[in-house]
Amino acid sequence: MLLQLAEEESDDATRAEAARQMESLERSLRDFSLQAMLNGEDDDRNAIVSINAGAGGTEAQDWVQMLFRMYSRWCENKGYAVEMMDFQEGDEAGIKSVTFNVKGLNAFGYLKVETGVHRLVRISPFNASGKRHTSFASVFVYPEVEDDIQIEIDENDLRIDTYRASGAGGQHVNKTSSAVRITHHPTGIVVQCQQEKSQIRNREKAMKVLRARLYQHEKQKQEKKLQEIHDNKEEIAWGSQIRSYVLNPYQMVKDHRINMDVGNVDAVLDGGIDPFIERVLLAENPGG
Repeated sequence: MLLQLAEEESDDATRAEAARQMESLERSLRDFSLQAMLNGEDDDRNAIVSINAGAGGTEAQDWVQMLFRMYSRWCENKGYAVEMMDFQEGDEAGIKSVTFNVKGLNAFGYLKVETGVHRLVRISPFNASGKRHTSFASVFVYPEVEDDIQIEIDENDLRIDTYRASGAGGQHVNKTSSAVRITHHPTGIVVQCQQEKSQIRNREKAMKVLRARLYQHEKQKQEKKLQEIHDNKEEIAWGSQIRSYVLNPYQMVKDHRINMDVGNVDAVLDGGIDPFIERVLLAENPGG
């Protein structure tokens, strides 16, 4: 009605207002559709996200740092809180692996579609010859398990190691054996935490990560998917990626699951991953 009136009166201001209202309505409808998609058992939970370097050495570790920044910016834009759980610095640059907790409604529902291998193609900043380099990193997303969900963990199934923390950890680094690594023998799952000065606090956080991973493992036991992820890290390489980020010879981010291309790579790496998340969610729930 407003647009029709604007056309009749040749009113540019009213036409612009009508366009804004249409855009707002479309955004509301899209948000409503997405909310309808997030109806899984764990979708409303917080998320635990792990990013690990794959093939590519220092390049891959730098790529992990770029991905961590991308997800941190996305969380900031969403109003989600981020709590660091484990951080392993790269040998020369970047990050070997990082695990963090994303706190907010539907954090897991959104981020679960980010699980998979992410591929980067660019001119290497670590190679004087200026050659193109391909790097890989894996992203694993698990729902955070609250204390009211019972996951039985037999202490006899655990191996708990303590060691001195390394990397960016403050003055306590390398002074006390506060870092904790827990191995769950039946599944082979290994978790670790070194962010706190207290060994007790690191153990508590590591157990929270272990509980979340065991919960997810139980849900996917029939497919053995979680175990294969942990046992086959060498598969983080060419051919298994869900998304490619190309910086050279052209610029494009392509999601291979939905055949979607975005040309503004900088915007994506600055946290603009909602278009991919939304399209994948809607594609996975076409009747939602």
